[in-house]
Amino acid sequence: MGKKAEVGTPKYLANKMKAKGLQKLRWYCQMCQKQCRDENGFKCHTMSESHQRQLLLFADNSKKYIDDFSFDFAKGYMEILRRQFGTKRVNANRVYQEYIHDRDHVHMNGTRWVTLTGFVKWLGKTGQAVVDETEKGWYITYIDRSPETVEKAESKKKKEKMDKNDEEKQIEFVEKQARLAQEKAGPSVEPIYTELIRENEEEVLKLDIKLKNDKLVTPVVQNVFKAPSSIPSDTKKRKLEEKKKSALDELRESEENKKEKRNRKDYWITEDIIVKIVTRNLGDEYYKEKGVVRQVIDKYVAIVKLIDSGKKIKIDQEHLETVIPALGKLVKVVNGAYRGETAVLLNVDEKNFCVDIEIYNGVLKGRKVSGVQYEDICKLNDQ
Repeated sequence: MGKKAEVGTPKYLANKMKAKGLQKLRWYCQMCQKQCRDENGFKCHTMSESHQRQLLLFADNSKKYIDDFSFDFAKGYMEILRRQFGTKRVNANRVYQEYIHDRDHVHMNGTRWVTLTGFVKWLGKTGQAVVDETEKGWYITYIDRSPETVEKAESKKKKEKMDKNDEEKQIEFVEKQARLAQEKAGPSVEPIYTELIRENEEEVLKLDIKLKNDKLVTPVVQNVFKAPSSIPSDTKKRKLEEKKKSALDELRESEENKKEKRNRKDYWITEDIIVKIVTRNLGDEYYKEKGVVRQVIDKYVAIVKLIDSGKKIKIDQEHLETVIPALGKLVKVVNGAYRGETAVLLNVDEKNFCVDIEIYNGVLKGRKVSGVQYEDICKLNDQ
């Protein structure tokens, strides 16, 4: 073997520069953790006494060494995937290229896996990641099972369960109130429909049209149809009016339901409304603070400017709630049938958690709407 170059000499520096980058995998010894620069160096290493001792140790317990190398390789690979890519879907080979940038990484030829495809399939079988094969190769998605993520998921599930319980209680309360109202009103009387009878089949229809001051006078119909003597005319008129009124109410209710389904969304924040922060994750100084929504990002995230301090924060709508102003103040309808309309607050029903409003402007100006939920309206910024 040649003499080793002295420190500081040009040959020593050249050797250091060559050893700085990645070398060929076939000239790397995993047991000795030694990288050779060429075939001759690797041959000399395999004939050395230290390498022979390592091979004897490997022969005594080969399974232990392979398991250790496989564990270190999987740990390093998953650490790169978690830190750099998170839960994003990424090409498995791209993660591998990032992993081998470290000169001291565990090489795959020292593990139980022959190819990267076999390793990726193993990750999918053990539930450490979600894998799928495409024309461009294997893609992998990290599954985050950290305590913080699990706790957050449990908290969200618990909150959804509480909201569902509150909704069920509200439905039971409404049904109870409806039963009490029905009991007080007594049995309902169904309308009586009668056949229209014409007394004289040969009677001629006469129209009395008179022109006065060059204006058309409303035509008068004389004794064409007559109500049966068994039913008073006033009762018949009243029942017809009730029928017309109920039909109009049904039509209006149908239109309201259509608008409700069309405008009911899972996002509600909009610009220029006053909201309240209901989370402690940002710190106690922001808890219960009110602010004005200055910008909406991707429908679910808002830039809120705090009223007291003037600070601007970026926060998800999950950590915000609507603000109910005083009576007579302007509000913004942020969800439901009249989403986007500006209205005046008329009344607050604290028992049923709803309000009555009147549309302030636009085509529907002057329309009064009752029973609007708290979360469907929000105080409008008047500054």
